[in-house]
Formats: sequence, C-alpha cells, structure tokens
Amino acid sequence: MKLECSKEKLVRAISKAEKITGKNLSLPVLSCVLLDANNGNLKISSTNLDLGIEINVPARVDEEGITAVSGSVLGSLLSSDFKSEKIKLETKNENLNVLSDSYSTIIKSQNSEDFPTIPRLKKDKVINIESKKLVKGLKSVWYSSSTSNIKPELSSILICSESNTIVFVATDSFRLAEMKIDFNLEDFEQILIPFKNIPEILRVFDDVDGDIKMYITENQIAFEYENIYLTSRVIDGIFPDYKQLLPKEFKTEITVLKEDLVNVLKVSNIFSDKFNKVSFSISPKDKKFEIRAVNSDVGENVNRVDAVLKGDDIEINFNQKYIMDCFQSITTDSLVLKFNGLNKPMVIKSVPDTQFTYLVMPMNK
Repeated sequence: MKLECSKEKLVRAISKAEKITGKNLSLPVLSCVLLDANNGNLKISSTNLDLGIEINVPARVDEEGITAVSGSVLGSLLSSDFKSEKIKLETKNENLNVLSDSYSTIIKSQNSEDFPTIPRLKKDKVINIESKKLVKGLKSVWYSSSTSNIKPELSSILICSESNTIVFVATDSFRLAEMKIDFNLEDFEQILIPFKNIPEILRVFDDVDGDIKMYITENQIAFEYENIYLTSRVIDGIFPDYKQLLPKEFKTEITVLKEDLVNVLKVSNIFSDKFNKVSFSISPKDKKFEIRAVNSDVGENVNRVDAVLKGDDIEINFNQKYIMDCFQSITTDSLVLKFNGLNKPMVIKSVPDTQFTYLVMPMNK
C-alpha cells in the first residue's frame, strides 16, 4: 500500500473510527482500524462487534493494499501534527510508515485477515431522515435508558413510527422519556438500539448536515451519510407498552419557567441526601410551590418557586438528578409539571411545544 491524502480529512475519519474499536483479548485486531487503499480511495474501518463503521477518504493511491494498525496510536499521532497538510501512508515489512512534513513514524501492523467483516445491509427499503432530527431524537431520550444488561429491552432506545411522527423512547423503569418528531414515513416495526451504542452514533453524526439513509433488518440497523457507513446491532426483544404508564388525567398542574426550576434544583442538590431526594410541597390554594432538601450532615434548604398552580394540594418526593436530566431535552422557556396524587408519577412537558414527554416515579418518604 502506498498513498497520499489530506491530513484534515484523514484525522476527521480516524477520530470517528478509532472510538469504535474494541478491546478483546481473544481478538486483538479489534483494537485496530483497517486501512484499505483501492481505486483512488482509502476506506477506514473499525468495529467492536456491536458497532461497525466504514469511512471513505479520497486519496492518491500509488499502490493498492490493506493493513490493520492500532486506532488509538494512529489517531494520537495524527492529532499531534499541527503543520502538515498532506499525509503519506506506506506499508513496508508488514508495518505502516506514516510520513509528513515534520515526522516519519513506523506503526506495527496486525494481520488484516483476522479483521471481522462489517455487515452490508440490503438496501431494498431505505428510510431517509434528516440528520438533525435523528440526533435530536436520540439525544432527547437516551439518558433515560437502563445501564444494566439484565433486561436488554430497558437498556435500549426504542424507535418507531406513529401518525406522521418518528418516536424515540427510553426507560429504566424509574423514569421514561419520549420524543416525537414530525416525520412523514410509512409505518415500520419497532427497533431497539443498545443504549451503549448511542453515544458513538451521536458522535459520528452530530456534525453532519443533510439526509441520513437508514436500512433496517431483523438483527441490524445501518446509517449512511455520504462517505460514512455505520451499522449497529439491534436488540431482539419487546419494549414495554409504555403508553399504559402515561396518565390521561391529572389532579395538580404547575406551569413554571425552566430557568427558575433549574436554578432552584441546583441549590437543592447542595443539600440533598445520598439518594438525591427533594420534596415538592404544592398548594394551589395558597399559591405556594416549595422545594425542600435535607441532609443531616450539611443542613436544610427550602426554596419557593414562582409558578402558576391549579388543582389539589400535594407533597411528594423525587430524585433530583432524574428531574435535572430531562432539561437538556426541553428547548422552550416554560414547562408544565403534572401530578396525579401520591405514589403516582410526575409528568413533565415542554410548553407550548408538546413533542417531549418525561415521566418520573416518586420516591418513598
């Protein structure tokens, strides 16, 4: 292999690919990126067996070839070069020579024949979705997934279609996040993407602008955008019928400015206990909404929050962290908190935009 290509494009591709390399003692080649030079193109591949990615970079290829080298070593080397505009790659004696204007480096190669094949999904049915909508949907809910693998369907993100919307949902059984995004497409079966794959999917596509092609099979989902092809394993399971958890009626409602609630909860966090417990005291009759936090080692804090209140009085406890997590998904200035009595979940919705719904289970006293 012998080629020359743009350092900027190579760095961008390697930085995306090397994060998807894996650590496997029985298959050490997973820690590598595969470099395949062919027909005026350098294809960069990596996989951790759950995720796989291929990125094509234009190159002047003098000799075709293929090699596998450590992704972290190559990535660190290229990112430390602030001078060169072009990079030369050349294989010699089963190693990779990396040449620039300022250095010459030899990186040990591994047997490229051991590198797993990244599945190419059939393209019979293609779903085109704006990259920003895909990223927004995943970002809005993924933090609500379970981090435990005991129930795989809870440690995943549900994507499905519903009445001209694409719906993203995640839950760990203590809280649930749902984001509906306007999107006109034919109905498709629900798919479950493993929670641990979401950060890498977001990192790969967060900076792209345009339509992403989605291909779905029974065991895989693939995303393709220009020179990037990424595939992920999907969970074989049934997501809980979460709609049964969403209350239809409420006994108490609070409309509050997001900024006011965020600031009060930040202060409450200083005084909350090891369980992050905060207590909501709500009295529409007295026009009072107070948030209280107590820690026997630190002290006690009570904050009154300006809000529009209606309905019944209620005192109820929540995990402060669970509430704070959802604010990253709310872009409006106001939100509404809805309650249906003790031991029943609180529902948070943005106002006036109602695409995002967040449900939080209360804590015991």
